[in-house]
Amino acid sequence: MSQRALSKRVCKEKRDFDEMKNAAAEFYRVSRVPQDIERALHELFLHRPADLHGYLADYFANLAAPPRISRVKGRQVYDARGRLSVEAEVYCVVHNKEKVKVICLISMSSAAVSSHLVPESQERTEHVMAAVLWINEPLNSMLKDRNPCDQLKIDDILSTFFMDRCLEEKEVRDRERPDVIPSSSPPQTKEKKIINKGKKSIVEKPFPAVEPQKPVLHGSLAVGSVSLAVAKTGAQIQGIHLYEYIAALRNQEPPAQFHIPVSLVTLLSCGKTSPGKLNLLEEVILIPKVGQQVKQIITMALEVQKEMMRIMNTLTNGGASEAFVRDSGALTVSHERAEQPLDLIAEACTNLGVPLGTQIHLALNCAAHELMDPSKGKYEVATGVLKSPDELVDLYQTLISKYPAVVALIDPFRQEDRDQWEKLSSMIGNSCSLLSDVSYKSQGPPLPGVRGHILKHINETTVSDLIHMTSEQQGSVLMGTTCSEPCSEDSLSDIAVGLGLHYVKLGGLSGAERMTKYNRLISIEEELAQQGILVFKEKHPPPLFPDNPHKHSGTAEGARSGLEEHSSHLIQAHL
Repeated sequence: MSQRALSKRVCKEKRDFDEMKNAAAEFYRVSRVPQDIERALHELFLHRPADLHGYLADYFANLAAPPRISRVKGRQVYDARGRLSVEAEVYCVVHNKEKVKVICLISMSSAAVSSHLVPESQERTEHVMAAVLWINEPLNSMLKDRNPCDQLKIDDILSTFFMDRCLEEKEVRDRERPDVIPSSSPPQTKEKKIINKGKKSIVEKPFPAVEPQKPVLHGSLAVGSVSLAVAKTGAQIQGIHLYEYIAALRNQEPPAQFHIPVSLVTLLSCGKTSPGKLNLLEEVILIPKVGQQVKQIITMALEVQKEMMRIMNTLTNGGASEAFVRDSGALTVSHERAEQPLDLIAEACTNLGVPLGTQIHLALNCAAHELMDPSKGKYEVATGVLKSPDELVDLYQTLISKYPAVVALIDPFRQEDRDQWEKLSSMIGNSCSLLSDVSYKSQGPPLPGVRGHILKHINETTVSDLIHMTSEQQGSVLMGTTCSEPCSEDSLSDIAVGLGLHYVKLGGLSGAERMTKYNRLISIEEELAQQGILVFKEKHPPPLFPDNPHKHSGTAEGARSGLEEHSSHLIQAHL
């Protein structure tokens, strides 16, 4: 190479270097990097830490851009019973690297979709496939680059998306049924009947028409699963537990103390699918004395269950059959009348030296809406035994009078039987609480006489929905589904603690999908005790909730106002 060519090359390299140096200087100036480095070095000199580079790493980490969602992925998996379920994965970019991956398993709740989907059916498959499609396509695009710690905004996006899908589905149904004219008038009820009994004429009250059951929109599982996966992501990014994260969302700041909700344990299953004629009591639930540790509650419940099995398996008269544990994790025996399972529990508790009404009380999950025969206007409380709503009131009153240890009835009537809710509450309300499932929001006014509410994290329910509902309701019990749950998902325990609930029902004491949740509750309790921030709720006598349950604090009021618009969107989606 000639001297002239070499000189030109050197000059070009120098110009390129100068240009790059000037560009770098401008980049650093605009980005204020020299100032940040100067402040970092100043702080480093003042603190003089042992780990110089670790200190600098933490310092600049606080200046880093907030994390963002890079992608959301959904796929089909199988739950604990081998049924199709949905898994949601959230990937995030943190410090320029995609290194946060949180998996959330959500399965279809049998309690939520039993009237719509057969456990092993083509409709169930379509439901799961639609949810996976929602996650992988529209929701993935809508949540890309969102801050995973902005739970309220993300839940609002999810609920708005669900509302739009509901409206689209409604338009499709309306086009397919052009002959149907929408009407704002209430549904008609049967005319009053006059029944002659001797010299007296009794006017039978009209039977309230059955409200049309809201269909489960295919794909709705995507909303609840993604919401929970995002919440778990936010907690992981902030380096805290999920219950702490949810508590901070609910109270707008991390609380100084926590309490563990009292575990309600399912002892017996006596519903329509159990052997024997009895339909009325879907579940008989143990309510332990407030102030016990989770381990103590589990030990006591297992002893009661073991004693019940011993009694049933040694009983030979009365046509009794051998007791066994069902998929729900609860003991199942063949019963004909509602008194029999309660007598069995009472005998077992007496044998163990823990009589009912002292250390142990009971709740009855009646699930009466599943027992109604609309054509007859009566509840089939046992095979071939029908009761009118008023007759069912008398049955409950007699049962509570005979068994004062029963301090809660869950869904004793369908929601349409408002008069009977009020009548029963006036009769037994001083000793027994009536609880209603509010997982699906009712169009009508609150049910009279209801003191507590059942919440479930199912389908399109978001984390923000749960926070809103627990802020609105006077007393709440978070219930897990009895079956069809993933074994590895224990988030329900964190949710119950984070929401500050009085009670949580995780099901029977059998099956990995339930024991995982109980073990997680034990772990949280031990951790809080070690930190010295575990407190116990104030003890109170029956019923399950007092007349005027303690309202949530003013911080919850702030959470309520912040979530009000979001919740109204979801309610409108059901109209």
